Amino acid sequence: MVSKIRFGNPVPTGAVVNGTANVNGEANLRYFEKTEQGFRFRMGKKDAVYGLGEANRGINKRGYQYVSYCTDDPNHTEEKLSLYGAHNFIVIDGACTFGVFIDNPGRVTFDIGYEKMDELNIIPEYEDLDFYIIEGDGIKDIVRQFRTLIGQSYIPPRWAFGYQQCRWSYMDADAVWEVVDGYENCGIPLSAVYLDIDYMESYKDFTINEERFPDFGNFVKEMREKNIHLVPIIDAGVKMEEGYDVYEEGVAKGYFVKDKEGRDYVTAVWPGLTHFPDFLNSEARRWFGLKYKALTDKGIDGFWNDMNEPAIFYTERGIDEVKELLKPEAGRKEDISTDKLMELKWKLNELANNDSDYKAMYHNMDGQLVNHDRVHNLYGYNMTKAAAEGLEELRPGERTLLFSRSSYIGMHRYGGIWMGDNQAWWSHILLNLKMLPSLNMCGFLYTGADIGGFGSNTTRELLLRWLALGVFTPLMRNHAALGTRLQECFRFEHTEDFKSVISCRYRLLPYLYSEYLKSVYENEMMFRPLAFDYSGDEIAGNVEDQLMLGNEVMIAPVYTQNAAGRYVYLPEPMTMIVMHENGEEEKVMEKGVHFVEMPLNRVVFFIKEDAKIPVVSTEYGRKVCNDTTEGIADSEMVWLGNKNKKYQMYTDNGHSKNKKDDVSVMEL
Repeated sequence: MVSKIRFGNPVPTGAVVNGTANVNGEANLRYFEKTEQGFRFRMGKKDAVYGLGEANRGINKRGYQYVSYCTDDPNHTEEKLSLYGAHNFIVIDGACTFGVFIDNPGRVTFDIGYEKMDELNIIPEYEDLDFYIIEGDGIKDIVRQFRTLIGQSYIPPRWAFGYQQCRWSYMDADAVWEVVDGYENCGIPLSAVYLDIDYMESYKDFTINEERFPDFGNFVKEMREKNIHLVPIIDAGVKMEEGYDVYEEGVAKGYFVKDKEGRDYVTAVWPGLTHFPDFLNSEARRWFGLKYKALTDKGIDGFWNDMNEPAIFYTERGIDEVKELLKPEAGRKEDISTDKLMELKWKLNELANNDSDYKAMYHNMDGQLVNHDRVHNLYGYNMTKAAAEGLEELRPGERTLLFSRSSYIGMHRYGGIWMGDNQAWWSHILLNLKMLPSLNMCGFLYTGADIGGFGSNTTRELLLRWLALGVFTPLMRNHAALGTRLQECFRFEHTEDFKSVISCRYRLLPYLYSEYLKSVYENEMMFRPLAFDYSGDEIAGNVEDQLMLGNEVMIAPVYTQNAAGRYVYLPEPMTMIVMHENGEEEKVMEKGVHFVEMPLNRVVFFIKEDAKIPVVSTEYGRKVCNDTTEGIADSEMVWLGNKNKKYQMYTDNGHSKNKKDDVSVMEL
């Protein structure tokens, strides 16, 4: 059962597409009480709180505070309150189990036992919102109802489930060929290579640097002949440059975000001085979305949208404030005090993504002038909506790979997300794992982290361990930052170990793709905490480094350095699978805690005792690097687990947009 309580005059977000009866009045808050700051719920001693999508720390969010305000911050340390997404859905599990969705695109703070250990306080900066309460038969039913409320999740093309390689940046076509040849020479499967910002001319969206990538259309064609898809980046900021068609059209048609006086708002990002397209304006959305034609015409069928929180490096206002601070000290080193230096340091740190800059921006929401700060969390969502709707016109009936850095609930219908600029830290393997179920709760199924870590220097061991988790995530992409160690798998010693792990991904594709489709069409979670499936098991309720995958599998990755394996809790008897390029071993194990050896060149997971899963045969797995994800779909399958049980297999043609009726569902 879903109830909605409206406060004030909410901005329409598009998050909810299957509506509920509007119930007015604070008395209908049921579990919550209204306070001066917002809404308060008294938590029981054992209550757990799940959700918030892309958020820091644990699966159970109790004991800390979280701020929904899409933020460009690459340093995901434990004290950070905001990351790139804003996903205001939680489930409280205790004496009363229910879900809460706060549909408010401004800043919302969730204090979950931080100030007071027994209080959950939801504090919106602007109290114009819809407050949803969802009740049902347990956590999974509540999540299913919420997912029904917000609409069907995005489905990428099947090739996007292959292994993908990215770096900031592959500077020219020769660098891309080096990557493709490097993987091919080692026999390691590869399905896509990404083009970061340096493929563009002067960082201008929808342009190609012809010196670095001559005859780009033919280059794309040559890659496709090798079963490699090229995936270019698109940033939110449009360079201010006379003669640049996107800039000139946007100015002429009034499609950019404005300041209070109605002038096009000026910021600075990668291209220098930029304007932001007003993605909250439907005409501007359609205009920008159709600009992807410049790349689809050249054969591109995948994109990632970035810098769309939106990220701001600085504004002229901020630079003027820094200059003003420096004026009194010009030429007089002896007068520069420690306090003055610290003030200057803080001012420089505040240049990027400054709240004052966001509050100076205005949107034309189809005739209604709205301050950006009130709708901040909708910006990246609507950039990806613009792309998805444009691509539907440009590639009718065909799926396009599309995912974004910033998001709000509702964007899950148009694309996926990646988990942003993480680091080559062991702790971020675990953070990757913990975000998966929370994002699934909010409808984001096509997701994954930058394998190996985006920032800092990875190690061979760290990369292999992260790949062993990435084998299971829908988006399996290795990505690293400028200035870090080159971390393509073929650059390390004993590349056969990387081949062994990545080949497992392709062998598992029949199961992973089936479970993805099942999660989309049945509004299920692909990844779940053990607590969701084993509610009466106190040990399972406290396990946060293992996840259920689909209805059959449990995963338990290694996330510590120099580990020969790890302790694993089995909440029921399960079959352990140790998979590699040339086959697998199966071992039945009893319920309880076990130390499990996990070699670096193996993928280890567990199948429930009453289940089986389909995988590609070992023979086909040996030659997988020479074929495509489409070939895998038609290859011979074998079964792992209890072969006497039934498995419900979902499949389709892998590229057409379709409805549930177009999906083949078989009991095998």
